[in-house]
Amino acid sequence: MGLFKNYVSQTRKPEGVLGKMMLSGMNSGHAKMADWGMAHLTGIAPQEIAELGCGGGRNAGELLQKYPKAKVTAVDYSPLSVEKSQEYNKDMIAAGRCIMQQGDVSALQLPKAHFDLATAFETIYFWKDLEKCFAQVAGVLKDGGTFLIVNESDGTDKSSLQFEKIIDGMKCYTPQEIASALKTAGFSIVKTDHHPDKPWTTAIAKK
Repeated sequence: MGLFKNYVSQTRKPEGVLGKMMLSGMNSGHAKMADWGMAHLTGIAPQEIAELGCGGGRNAGELLQKYPKAKVTAVDYSPLSVEKSQEYNKDMIAAGRCIMQQGDVSALQLPKAHFDLATAFETIYFWKDLEKCFAQVAGVLKDGGTFLIVNESDGTDKSSLQFEKIIDGMKCYTPQEIASALKTAGFSIVKTDHHPDKPWTTAIAKK
């Protein structure tokens, strides 16, 4: 259990050899779920995107492809994640369309009211004080901006709840809990969706 716990705990803040293995697995293992969630983004044409908790960088890359006129600022708590995301998106960084930086979502060092879209894939499980973090996201979004959250867990599935017991600091939220925290943080419109066959969920909030 010791090695297994150490490995799965890398989802929180990837570090070292195990962290590199985890990040490689994130890009491939979460791709279908991330694409399902990203498909909920319709009717918008963002110019500035904040990808929060960027992991291995794959989703930042997909956002750059989905919105070819946009720039993406990707943030992660883990220096290793930032490094891997830079490697994954090196061409877009060279083209001036992508920036990677280390940061904490509870105290975002990003320009206020600057972004049209913020995204969070498989990451809010580790955000301390969800309402405070959501308020930070609201602060960097323009009025009318969109915040997309995509989770593999709906807060009730047995598999994720087992990981919650193993990984320190992990909390799986239900769509209702997420929606409530978003509204408390200042978002005016919140819509949630649940995959018909899997515990995957999305929340889309408007500032």
